[in-house]
Amino acid sequence: MPKPGGFASATVPRHLARGAVGFGALVASLALLPVAGWVSLLLAPVGLLALRGCPMCWAIGLMETISAGRLRRSCANGRCELTRPAK
Repeated sequence: MPKPGGFASATVPRHLARGAVGFGALVASLALLPVAGWVSLLLAPVGLLALRGCPMCWAIGLMETISAGRLRRSCANGRCELTRPAK
């Protein structure tokens, strides 16, 4: 199934795993700061890469991943509407 947007993942479990890695790396980079020093901040780019740039981008991708295939947008004569695909 093609991705509906630039932030969506192929499946919800894959997207949640990316979120766990991303948020885990961001939290670990700050939590380990007293123990490992500035080296722990190297985890921050890993977290941002897993979240594809920012936590909000990840949240938008989660909504896109959940709604993939459930709604279709069709535009005609300058008017757009959302419809459910025929089963």
